[in-house]
Amino acid sequence: MHFDGEVMRIFQSAGLADKVATVVRSSSRGMHFVNGEGRTLMIRRGIDGPGPHGWAGNWYFHQPILEGVLREGLKRFANVRMHLGHDVASVDDLDARYVVGCDGARSLVRQAIGSKHIDLGLHQPWLVVDLLCDPDSPRTKALPDYTVQLCDPARPMTVVNVGGDRRRWEIMLMPGDDPARLTDPGVFWPMMARWLGPDDAQLERAAVYTFHSVVQEGWRKGHLLLAGDACHQTPPFLGQGMCAGMRDAANLAWKLAVVVRDGASDALLDTYESERLPHVRTFIDLAVKLGAVLQETDWTAAAHRDRRFEAGVEMFDFPQPQLGPGCRFDAPPPVGTIFPQPRLADGRLMDEAIGQRFAIVGEARMLDGLQTDAVLLPDVGRDWLARHEVRAAILRPDRYIHALACDRQELEMATGAAIPWARPRWRRTT
Repeated sequence: MHFDGEVMRIFQSAGLADKVATVVRSSSRGMHFVNGEGRTLMIRRGIDGPGPHGWAGNWYFHQPILEGVLREGLKRFANVRMHLGHDVASVDDLDARYVVGCDGARSLVRQAIGSKHIDLGLHQPWLVVDLLCDPDSPRTKALPDYTVQLCDPARPMTVVNVGGDRRRWEIMLMPGDDPARLTDPGVFWPMMARWLGPDDAQLERAAVYTFHSVVQEGWRKGHLLLAGDACHQTPPFLGQGMCAGMRDAANLAWKLAVVVRDGASDALLDTYESERLPHVRTFIDLAVKLGAVLQETDWTAAAHRDRRFEAGVEMFDFPQPQLGPGCRFDAPPPVGTIFPQPRLADGRLMDEAIGQRFAIVGEARMLDGLQTDAVLLPDVGRDWLARHEVRAAILRPDRYIHALACDRQELEMATGAAIPWARPRWRRTT
């Protein structure tokens, strides 16, 4: 339902951003926290225009439509086969170097690996109702175009403008609720009466899901790997579930490529979990914390929460975590964080000049005569470099920062250190 600017950047790296943009909705209106009386407690606004990744920061989508674009994109590759509507019964001998199990919360590949399950404590059932709203209905026209977090201790809810005429209601189950009955329109419509009635919209789907907070330890065993919900699940309160899986894919894809294609040591694949697990854990922990705030059902505690909201007390700060240890220099942030994507002098976004490669951005005099075939981008990101008091940055193919350099000696050392890990095929871009 939601992804961020970093994920749109990943779609860009796959050559699909322009097509994806035609079926998703960007929004800078943010999220409004409202109490049961309808009083706005706090507004967290989005960014107007492109954010640091070169794209808007928040995108909303209808999953079947987005998946259609992705599947169509796979048709570009003759070596990709899709088997839709199939169940994987077991993992046996396959004609492949590696198997990546993106097979969800009940992953069979995870069972084969024998990963360790870590429960982070939040497990709460919610009713999800997807509606196609009548665009001519006065009540539809009155719906907010931002996300509403209804912080009502009587029954917390979330209302999302998915895009087009689609809206989603997420309704928390309370003690005594019967999940089987809650999907009955006669039961859930009265809960939504402050916004819409059955004459204002067509029901697409109503289902009860349990939001989980779990991670697995053990994302790799030999030639088997995990990604997405197979190795972590987050409550949806930050809109980061799909984002986490996409970051997994971006981190793993370039490492698999240089191992399979370029002959790098497969020890590189061990850095996948060591980097990603602490990163995703940061988001899950914050989602659990935010969930405790939004799902508060004690009236006294909720009143205290409302006063904190209205007093401007920051309940959460959206994280920009560093990758865990792995294929990067052992240094504090911004090493191990993602580099922004500026526009180049020719109007292109930076990643379009790099492709699936390592790159070095920095002062032109720092890069001049550098003995490497990395993609060199002189005088790109000058404001960022100046803000962090460095003169060059080495970027991995997933655009996370491998190393920073303040002088030519540091740059040459860091450039040499990148090659044994990945043996990238370098090229120069001016």
